[in-house]
Amino acid sequence: MVEGENPDTGQVTVMATKEPSTEPTPGWTVLPGKPPFTVDDLLQFPADGNRYELVNGSLLVSPAPAPMHQRVASRLKAIFEAVAPPEFEMLGSVNLRIGPEDLFISDLAVVRADDIELTRVMFEPKEILLVVEISSQETQLRDSVLKQTAYAEAGIPIYWRIEIIETPVVFTYELEGEEYKPAVRFEAGSVATLPAPFEISFDPAQLIARRDWPTNPEVR
Repeated sequence: MVEGENPDTGQVTVMATKEPSTEPTPGWTVLPGKPPFTVDDLLQFPADGNRYELVNGSLLVSPAPAPMHQRVASRLKAIFEAVAPPEFEMLGSVNLRIGPEDLFISDLAVVRADDIELTRVMFEPKEILLVVEISSQETQLRDSVLKQTAYAEAGIPIYWRIEIIETPVVFTYELEGEEYKPAVRFEAGSVATLPAPFEISFDPAQLIARRDWPTNPEVR
């Protein structure tokens, strides 16, 4: 991604790249204001198809998710909804405000149904029961270091990170004090029982499978 400030207008121009290519997406988006940005500034950004996140007032710019990323998110949401009690819901692309200059958009998050009806634009960390990031080769470092640290400091009790670089691997983190305990790793080909607001088990291989792939009878 490329970010630069225009000294004549006080505006910022942003160009994102698509995963997994390193070639720039044609066209530039001109953003109002200049860094450091606030969450309030972010609300004024144009809807241009990019995902804008903030870390200490600095922008993280990502394009729309790649097709396999979207399949994984869709499969996980379906697995979750098949076993979740009605008081819990899994949402995609959740706006999570951590501070005045810090906002992340998680790939998926679990919240209480009641909180959905009380929230208009963004959630507070205390309302997030589980947060999920789907990591590609381009986002692996950000998800495993930057976001992991931010989510722990915000007090989010459970973090799942799903790598789809080769076969899907699920890493789960549970909060202990102000840090996550060492990750537990679950690989494709075996049924994994994962921590959540309730127990959930599935084979990570299901996350990249086609819809006609046989359902694992052990998944529950």
